[in-house]
Amino acid sequence: MIRFVGFALGRAWQGFWRNVVMSVAATGTMVLMLLLLSGFWIVQTGLIAGLEFVEQKVQVVADLNDATTAERAAQLVARTAALPEVARVTYVSREEALQRFRDARAAQGEEDLTPYLGSNPLHASLEVTLRNPGQFGQVLEVLRAEPDVIRVKDIQDLVERVLTVTSMLRTAGAVVLVIVGLIVLFIIVNTIRLAVVARAEEIEIMRLVGASDAFIRWPFVFEGALVGLFGAGITLAILFGASEPLARFMFDFFRVLPFRVESIARDVSLLVVGTGVGLGVLGSWLSVRTYLLR
Repeated sequence: MIRFVGFALGRAWQGFWRNVVMSVAATGTMVLMLLLLSGFWIVQTGLIAGLEFVEQKVQVVADLNDATTAERAAQLVARTAALPEVARVTYVSREEALQRFRDARAAQGEEDLTPYLGSNPLHASLEVTLRNPGQFGQVLEVLRAEPDVIRVKDIQDLVERVLTVTSMLRTAGAVVLVIVGLIVLFIIVNTIRLAVVARAEEIEIMRLVGASDAFIRWPFVFEGALVGLFGAGITLAILFGASEPLARFMFDFFRVLPFRVESIARDVSLLVVGTGVGLGVLGSWLSVRTYLLR
């Protein structure tokens, strides 16, 4: 078995360099497709991270009665935080709410008119961050039943829009990734098939001397793996060369997000190597199998 694998690897290496034009064409095609695939995956990952960040910011806001004491507010915070759907509860006092309003007006360059008010018109409130935005309904019902809560802001439309966009993006991203993968597979299959046809005479001679289909097939399969491995290596080298401007762009574009470029680099490396080698092997297998079935 080991001798056969060694023989197949040797034949694959010889075949790769013997048909160097076909091999370079297949490798170049693989590089272009892997660059397209990895580029789209990076953008999709950033966008999904953005939507997940927005999901985390979806909050249920409950305004409290002005007569609510600090002790009752603390008890309400404790009861709300104990709900399984709740990730975090923040109490915002009336003074803090007013300061937030003033800061927002200042950030917009608008005049602060609050000093002309006789009293603070804003209510104290609870800002409830959910573990899953889709579970806001249960939290709304609990808060509305509290006697100290005078109003709970309805966030149903916001939640539905965020979840719809997230779901659509994930679905569209998966579909595009599959389509790109199929395009790569189609091109690799046909490129390897040309190499197989170019060596048709050699294959026929091997058949005449009694070589099995597996004996004929595996060198081509390993040759496809070499194409995928070389393509993945070149793709990673290009991405590594462009990593600094790419990292700067990702940081600037997704500045507000908990985005880790190191994690992206690891995932892209696994994606490129796995896809390159996998499609190279699968394309070669299909090409040779189709030829041998004739």
